[in-house]
Amino acid sequence: MFFPKGEQTAQLLQAAAVFAVGFLARPVGAWLMGVYADRAGRKAALVASVALMCLGSLAVAVLPGYAVIGPAAPIILTLARLVQGLSVGGEYGASATYMSEMAGKARRGFFSSFQFVTLIGGQLCALGVLIALQHMLSRHQLDAWGWRIPFVIGALLAVVVFWIQSNLEETGAFKAVDDGAKRLSVTLRLIREHPLETWMVFVLSSAGGLTFYCFTTYLQKFLTNTAHFTADAATQISAVSLVVYLLAVPFYGWLGDRVGRRALLVGSFGVGALAAWPILSALARASDAALALALACAAVVILAGYSAVNAVVKAELFPTPVRALGVSLPYALGNALFGGTAEYVALAFKQSGHESGFYIYVAVIEAAACMVALRMRDTQRLSLLVDD
Repeated sequence: MFFPKGEQTAQLLQAAAVFAVGFLARPVGAWLMGVYADRAGRKAALVASVALMCLGSLAVAVLPGYAVIGPAAPIILTLARLVQGLSVGGEYGASATYMSEMAGKARRGFFSSFQFVTLIGGQLCALGVLIALQHMLSRHQLDAWGWRIPFVIGALLAVVVFWIQSNLEETGAFKAVDDGAKRLSVTLRLIREHPLETWMVFVLSSAGGLTFYCFTTYLQKFLTNTAHFTADAATQISAVSLVVYLLAVPFYGWLGDRVGRRALLVGSFGVGALAAWPILSALARASDAALALALACAAVVILAGYSAVNAVVKAELFPTPVRALGVSLPYALGNALFGGTAEYVALAFKQSGHESGFYIYVAVIEAAACMVALRMRDTQRLSLLVDD
């Protein structure tokens, strides 16, 4: 639609590159909104990030295709993805910090896990809309204009979320911060006083982002482009696996409050590193939808251990005056370098004729995160969040 016609994998590479560009904007958004959240409040940053998301979604919804405006189409699409990247980069740190600070100490892992539940729920709703459109519209209608409908829905929902967030209460932890501390350079304080914690969040986020986008966003393309399932079958497999993922995350959040967050991180990344090659290799050869679904579900159930506690672990590593920036900036950097490029790297391996190299890549990054989790302190016992 937005690119000149060409070979399927080449076109997928172009689309994946634009997808990755949005991730490159996330660190900038994370820095801007992180500093803003630590100075003006978590609520203010959440409202601003949703406004940007609404703008980006509307731009994509009304953008003409390559046949109408030529090379301007991919340029404008890239700019819209940049705006969305700024929004998402800022929203994660503000929302993770807000939920962690508002949750009670005894159930902090369980309640903060719902940040990822909403993320998965959003993807599931998007897949539901896609499945509905595939049954309601012809392939020609879907390619011509039907694909715009989800972006219109997203922009309208962003307006609703904007209204809800504008009525939120600010967290007690932020209110308790001295005004003088809020005027200090948040960025310099983070770099000088918390370099190790920042590095840890970066590595954990890199592995988590890479694995998440591998087994959610890229999964559909992998099933159609490598395993040769139909688009409808790939969408349905992905949708069911997301339901399983959605149910697993709060369970792991509850479990993390009892056995500790670090244990879940070590288990999730350790098992994930060992399982990446077998699962992806089996998916590539799968011809039966039931087998593909079982493998996809196994992958997301393993990943759910990280997803459930990632927000609260990162929030517990930093003191209140730098918490939003400490959570958001290394997370956005990790996702930009590894999560946002997951599809591009996978497709590049495939185009080179060495697709299995991507399986090793995922396993190595997960193994690195497992080592970091083994060495980090138990944030449940040594949390920097203000107790109830």
